[in-house]
Amino acid sequence: MSKKVTPYKDSELGKKEQVTRMFDTISENYDGLNRVISFGIDVKWRKKVVQLIKEAGADSVLDIATGTGDLAINIANNTEAGNITGLDISPGMLEVGKQKVASAGLSDTVKMIIGDSEQLPFDDESFDAITVAFGVRNFENLEKGLGEIYRVLKPGGLFVVLETSVPTKTPFKQGYKAYCNWILPTIGKIFSKDRSAYKYLSESASIFPYGENFNNILRKIGFINVEDKPQTFGVASIYVASK
Repeated sequence: MSKKVTPYKDSELGKKEQVTRMFDTISENYDGLNRVISFGIDVKWRKKVVQLIKEAGADSVLDIATGTGDLAINIANNTEAGNITGLDISPGMLEVGKQKVASAGLSDTVKMIIGDSEQLPFDDESFDAITVAFGVRNFENLEKGLGEIYRVLKPGGLFVVLETSVPTKTPFKQGYKAYCNWILPTIGKIFSKDRSAYKYLSESASIFPYGENFNNILRKIGFINVEDKPQTFGVASIYVASK
């Protein structure tokens, strides 16, 4: 089992509470920082997730760890889905997301609600598709969160995860390590008032059980047709599974 990392190592709060506090703090700068730290490539990755949802013909979609709603809004604008729910544990991120949804004229299509991925406030088999972009590594209990996702996904439904991973080939592996250890935390210090946040994001990415390790966890939960699709030299992966 991977070791646990938290944003604030001297805090008496649990990981869930620390992650909530962290995202509340960086919510106003989050979108801009995402573009900077990924050099804008995260937009391309999200488009690929949206295309998978479109091809599945999903109508009801749950976007967990929706943050400021980037993926939920993209799904609303580029698929036939008419019932999209964005769920996040951070009130600060959700507030920014609600403003973006309203500005896009999507308030009737996209509902933004506060919630815990490990205690989803939905009935069994509620959604045609579920997405998580850069959120599963923040689950306090990964298997519990994935079990909840499995529970609320309809039989035959699609589950898509976009998450960071670690390149395995030289020189990308060495370059990624240097980027996470030095450049990412430096960007966080310059642009964010929470210096611990981006150090945590790089640390959590480095210990996440990516690739076949994550595939095996999904299979253990009960998902089928599990596949991972490495992106951009392996710095991120899109995982696809069904119920």
